[in-house]
Amino acid sequence: MSQNPESADVYTHGHHESVLRSHTSRTAENSAAYLIPHLTPGLTVLDVGSGPGTITADFARLVAPGKVLGIDRSTEVITAATDLAREQQLENLSFETGDVYHLDFPDESFDVVHAHQVLQHLTDPVAALREMRRVTKPGGIVAARDADFRGMFWYPQLPALDDWMALYQQVARRNRAEPDAGRHLVRWARAAGFGDITPSSANWLYATAEQRAWLTGVWAERTVSSAFAEQAISYGFADASALARIAAGWRSWGDSPDGCFLMPNVEIIARA
Repeated sequence: MSQNPESADVYTHGHHESVLRSHTSRTAENSAAYLIPHLTPGLTVLDVGSGPGTITADFARLVAPGKVLGIDRSTEVITAATDLAREQQLENLSFETGDVYHLDFPDESFDVVHAHQVLQHLTDPVAALREMRRVTKPGGIVAARDADFRGMFWYPQLPALDDWMALYQQVARRNRAEPDAGRHLVRWARAAGFGDITPSSANWLYATAEQRAWLTGVWAERTVSSAFAEQAISYGFADASALARIAAGWRSWGDSPDGCFLMPNVEIIARA
């Protein structure tokens, strides 16, 4: 068990509309393709940090009639996810609030335990993986995917986006989190007691006009309006004018016909 309760963790992104807009665009196909071949009808799945539940809903369709449960510490997003399950008439899908460090389930409860872009925000990702392993059946799977912020690259190489990266690193590390989580996943899994680990990687690429407009809209707004912005100011790392300059840089990047932004992700399939 972790000595750091989840309540001590600070979610760098928060749940501003610009964040949820990004999260609701995620599907099993674009965010968990590495896990799909392992999902078969009848399996039980726990989705840790399920957010608005769009990936979780896809899992429910893939393993039906197996049961799928999504947990998140935010009651707001759990309500939204529960509404989604009801709207999509997914009777094998449910959501509830939960603590990744203290999962309220007996040992060996699930065939698959999944976490998408969760470990990067935790103060103790090894403890979280250890707890996820505890509730996984022998031979079952713990699957995790995390971005690696330092591995991101973009063109044109605008100073404002360099400032954005430096500020994001400052804020995340002030929260005692690891923004470059992708490169640490295998190490964390081994430290959590896993021996059978299969790593892979996948990218999110934004290069078309439509993709640039979407990413710009998400991050320009997030930079000035989300919990990230509030934290940057409260920690003394930036002021409103600095955040506005970064947001303008995002819009300038989005207007570039040659603009390209790549976000690398590392994934692991770890056998319990």
